[in-house]
Amino acid sequence: MTNVSGETLRRRPAQRRSLERVERMLDECARLLDEVGYEALTTKEVARRAEVPIGTFYQFFPDKQGLVRALALRNLDAFLGRVTARLAEVRLSDWTEMVDLAIDEFVEMKRTTPGFAVVDFGEVLLAPGGPVIEGTERTLDTALKNNVIVADRLRTIITDLLGVPGGPGLDRALVVAVEAADAVLKLAFRSRPDGDPELVGECKRLVRRYLSDHLPNA
Repeated sequence: MTNVSGETLRRRPAQRRSLERVERMLDECARLLDEVGYEALTTKEVARRAEVPIGTFYQFFPDKQGLVRALALRNLDAFLGRVTARLAEVRLSDWTEMVDLAIDEFVEMKRTTPGFAVVDFGEVLLAPGGPVIEGTERTLDTALKNNVIVADRLRTIITDLLGVPGGPGLDRALVVAVEAADAVLKLAFRSRPDGDPELVGECKRLVRRYLSDHLPNA
């Protein structure tokens, strides 16, 4: 499993007060991304709106990029938590319904989660749907692209739920599926601010059909 959390913060908050400050800074970062975009985002304004001294900001985050990286990781954890919670609530007839559920949760976060339209799992967009700011494809880990990490985290959920063995073939298939879904969903949000539902449907069909060669009981 890829470990992306080790260097997310300059130091981990040890007390509740520090943890609350970190969360406020991430919350304000997300809101400002919606309001002014990534390029106009400043550490000074994040600290001001979070009501923390700028020195406190730099105790936890090295710079704006480090702040956005922490937000992206929080977004990924939130997405996986939502998917896991939904899977615990429903009875799936087969794995293809899990694809639909995961895509629906992602689309809902794009529509409702502050900052998620600009920074979801690492890539920074100039506007919902793109284009991508160059150099942000490895926000979560300098050695791996963001979508590789997303696929790795999803693999754990899939293998646990379906009881299928992992391996290079499944790993590769999930990276391809995540890359394909990412591209089509970007198109959906370029087409409509809330995500074109027909393109979202096409994304589901594309991923289901592709993974049917790699997962059982399709």
